[in-house]
Amino acid sequence: MTDPSHRDNNARRIVVIGAGAAGLVAAAEASMRGAAVYLLEKNSKAGVKILMSGGTRCNITQDTDARGIVSAFGKAGRFLQKSVGAFGPADVVAMFHQQGVDTKVESTGKIFPKSDRAVHVRDALQQRAVQSGVKLHLRCAVSGIEKTPGGWTVQTDSQAIHCDRLIVTAGGKSWPGCGTTGDAYAWLHQLGHTIVRTRPALVPLVGGYHWTHALSGLTLDDCVASVYRRGDWESKPPSKRKPLVSRRSSWLFTHLGFSGPAAMDVSGTITGADSFDDVTLAVDLVPALSIQQIEQALTDRSSGGRRTTTAVITDWLPARLAESIVHSVNADGPIAELSRGKLQALVAALKTATFPIEGTRGFAKAEVTAGGVKLSEVDPRTMASRKAPGLYIAGEVLDVDGWIGGYNFQAAFSTGRAAGIAANSSE
Repeated sequence: MTDPSHRDNNARRIVVIGAGAAGLVAAAEASMRGAAVYLLEKNSKAGVKILMSGGTRCNITQDTDARGIVSAFGKAGRFLQKSVGAFGPADVVAMFHQQGVDTKVESTGKIFPKSDRAVHVRDALQQRAVQSGVKLHLRCAVSGIEKTPGGWTVQTDSQAIHCDRLIVTAGGKSWPGCGTTGDAYAWLHQLGHTIVRTRPALVPLVGGYHWTHALSGLTLDDCVASVYRRGDWESKPPSKRKPLVSRRSSWLFTHLGFSGPAAMDVSGTITGADSFDDVTLAVDLVPALSIQQIEQALTDRSSGGRRTTTAVITDWLPARLAESIVHSVNADGPIAELSRGKLQALVAALKTATFPIEGTRGFAKAEVTAGGVKLSEVDPRTMASRKAPGLYIAGEVLDVDGWIGGYNFQAAFSTGRAAGIAANSSE
């Protein structure tokens, strides 16, 4: 490899491993500041995961501010405050506009390219990097990294590359078909970093009952999914239970279990438990209704109580789901014949429906990876390793995972930018 022609021999030499969302931004930022940057990607094209995301539309960020972004990451949000605060959603949108990619905001707050084509997002990021002077090397798989007295040595399939500073943006394990197979975890562990247990997040859930499987394809536009510690759920009264996570969004029944934003947003908390038996998934299927409103409707005798329980619930939910819920608690028949016990069972089935979870669809169907490099070992302002001087870590390889809706791309852009700037600083 030769230095980019416009760089002098005194330019800092930086290698970036992984040409995804974080890597493309990191490489561009470092190159814009005068570094000689080499971006290594093992795939035959950059940004493969970008191309697949959002149903090939690529949801680049969320229509909120920095505070709204970090709130989507739970405890990891505090780590992201500085990088997202310095480069938030408005900055991401401006970056793409400057590259000729117009954007649009959908009703969910998700921001997409106006063209609905993820390839335009990838092309813009790649063009921005290359135009800044980055040398992009495709089909260049890294097999290892080593700290040397003068900097770093990056070993590829064909050669050893020496550099002054190193940025690792090699991704996690989600969507391994995109090449994100967790390669960097072993390298970083050898350098002294703690790797928090990796697991699928934003992933469809496997579980439910035969009757929920039979509803495959049915979507609820509005529900609240909550995850509780099993012990708390079983031992505490409802007023004393505190969910580990709670998300209000749409819900999808599948032939294997559950999907949709609400299910996927809480999936990382579920996979974070020691076992699936340690947590309880409870879903409020009618969050717009109070318990009192439901009870009033199911005890209304104004029409002689001739309406069936299914008919009443169909006012709120799709008929197939209403019928299934009524059957599940054996509460068929006119509301005039509904016992107090059956009424309470129906209310519980609507407001706190519990579904057994047996597993997930795994990394192959996960949009992000939970777990990764322990955040306390990385400087949140610069993404610099606190274990190995001259090393910077950004993107999904870190122990950060947020909600569905562009939050994770935002984190990748922000942390990648911070790493790129800091890697070429004089510090």
